Amino acid sequence: MQKIILASASPRRFELLNGLGNLILEVIPSNIDESGFEALEPHVLAMTLAEKKAKAVQEKLENNDFPILGADTIVVTDGEVLGKPKNENEAREFFKKLCGKSHNVITGVSVVLKNNVETDFEKTIVAFKSYDETIIEPYLKSKKPFDKAGGYGIQDEELKDLIESIEGDINNVIGLPTLLVEKILKKITLEISRSNKRNEHD
Repeated sequence: MQKIILASASPRRFELLNGLGNLILEVIPSNIDESGFEALEPHVLAMTLAEKKAKAVQEKLENNDFPILGADTIVVTDGEVLGKPKNENEAREFFKKLCGKSHNVITGVSVVLKNNVETDFEKTIVAFKSYDETIIEPYLKSKKPFDKAGGYGIQDEELKDLIESIEGDINNVIGLPTLLVEKILKKITLEISRSNKRNEHD
């Protein structure tokens, strides 16, 4: 069993990470200030915030021997980054921007372990059908949009008839690309193992 610290309070990320198996999870939210990075390219923005989250938790801990995972998901349509909507009206405007075409969902993933940092990103292309009030208005009333980037959860049953297509990892859209997480964890573990062997020979 491997222990991993999740620098996020997202229940969706916890569930996805827990689904990998053979992991003992501890949750320590980073609570970072995410402002000031808006000028970055979307994939760089997602990776920067993911790394910032992981390092913020690392700074809280002393003599930590376990990997810390930070993640940040953003939704991009026509070059505009959509964060979490502040209210029902903004969530409605988000849907108007997203419906009838495709958009990108990008998640930056960063794993920090002692002095080692591995950061990457995953992109999934999602297409929505035309704007449909009979689907969207009840969804807005449910209050589900307000804690999600782009104002929607791809896994939410209410939206199933709005989805045209998903190209890529659906877990990425939910909030954590699990295949990428496994890849990064293996890479950082291997690098540390090699570093330890080099130190033994010095």
